[in-house]
Amino acid sequence: MKPHLEAAPAAGPEWVRSSYSGANGNCVEVASLPDGSRLLRDSKRPHSPVIAFRAGLFDTFVRSVTTGGFAAR
Repeated sequence: MKPHLEAAPAAGPEWVRSSYSGANGNCVEVASLPDGSRLLRDSKRPHSPVIAFRAGLFDTFVRSVTTGGFAAR
């Protein structure tokens, strides 16, 4: 199943900026939810929709990105 877009929960999850983020402002932030799912957002647009991943799928997404699974063809 593909990740889907949804609004961030009203309670406000705790967002963590990627350790790979530089000073150029191109950053992503991740939040972990109690049920094991994760949220991903662009730090420059914190109020925009987020990408939500069910528990376990975020690790698959990260592995795909780091191994070139989403490279432009």
